[in-house]
This record gives sequence, C-alpha cells and structure tokens, in this order.
Amino acid sequence: MTPPAIALVIFDCDGVLIDSESLSTAVLVEMLRARGIAIDRDYVLTHFIGHPYPVVAGKIAALGGAPLPAVFERDYQAALLARFEAELKPMPGILAVLDALAVPYCAATSSAPERVHRSLAIAGLARRFGERVYTVSMVARVKPAPDLFLLAASRMGVAPEACLVIEDSPLGIAAARAAGMRVWQFSGGSHFAATRRPEPGPAPDRIFAEMSDFFAGAPALRR
Repeated sequence: MTPPAIALVIFDCDGVLIDSESLSTAVLVEMLRARGIAIDRDYVLTHFIGHPYPVVAGKIAALGGAPLPAVFERDYQAALLARFEAELKPMPGILAVLDALAVPYCAATSSAPERVHRSLAIAGLARRFGERVYTVSMVARVKPAPDLFLLAASRMGVAPEACLVIEDSPLGIAAARAAGMRVWQFSGGSHFAATRRPEPGPAPDRIFAEMSDFFAGAPALRR
C-alpha cells in the first residue's frame, strides 16, 4: 500500500539542526578525565550518542564503579552551554531547508529543555521553531521507545504514518521506526565520521550527508 504524503517533518536537534555532538563530546571527555575517568571521544560517540543525560550518567557509573556526584550534571551543562556560546553553529544548509519546506516541521530531542532552547537560540533557530519543540522531559520513555516522536505528531495533529523523521543516531532511527514513521539519517555532522555503529539496528529509508541534498529524497516537500 502506498504510504500517505508526508505532512510533517520532525527534526532531531543535536547532530541534525545544530552541529553540537563534537562539542558536547569534547566537554564531557574533558570533565570525566579531570575526575580520573578515562573515556575517549570515540567511545562517547559510539555508546552515548542519542541518549539523555541520566542514561549517559548511568553508563559512566557502570564503567567507573561509582555514580557521578549530583553536581556533575549542573557543572557539565554549564560548561557545555559556555562552549556552545563560543562555538555552536547551525548545521550547514539547515536554514535553507527550513525556509523551503512546504509542510510544517518541529523538533523532537533527547536533550533537556533548558539546553535545547538555549542551543536553538545560540544557533539562530529559536524563532523558526517557536513552541514546536518537544523534549524527553515530556514523555515517560526515552529513545528507542517511540514516545517522543508520537507526542510530537500528536501535538502537531498529524498521523504517524504521514511523518518524516530526520535523525543521526541509531537510537533515533529505531524510535522513528517504532513510531511507524519514515526516517532519513543525516550523516553530515562533524561527529559522524568518528561514530561507530555499536550494534545493528533498523535501517533508515535514506541516508544523506549534505542538507543541500535534502529535497532530492522528496521533491514534493519543497515549496
């Protein structure tokens, strides 16, 4: 059966809308190293990408044999936002994609609300999304569960089968598939070349590495 026309595009934030994964990885590695926890960039990109902070903290605790102190999250987020203020950029080409889309769009992210809203503001994207930003704090289950994408579709008034998700991580791809949505993987973030896929997962409908190629996969989405 032919799927319905795409009526909503749901963008992941980190690694799709903003080129942030390399920055967040660098800050985390530096702060862990200062605590004597030797986790390198490649390990973080392979095992932590797409996870919210509580899940990452649990993985680090399992590796280090003890939980991180409660203040670590606060200190990490502060250091990360300071790095973002200095270095964060929108993903090259994303502004042109948003301007040319003929259907509504929104963002759905595993990042905490304060972080994502500040990140979008720094990157000059906040006004383009307005209130159409859905975070992991709004749902009971994190990716790869479909909850976040289903919430976004519901709030936007679009059936899941008419949604297209743009993701960079295997977790996000799995979540989109579980939600019954089409999903494209964007592989153009500065972090992507160093990312090893940790385990097989659902395949995306399409992989593209340049935002300038976005509409080649669905010309009808261009206004």
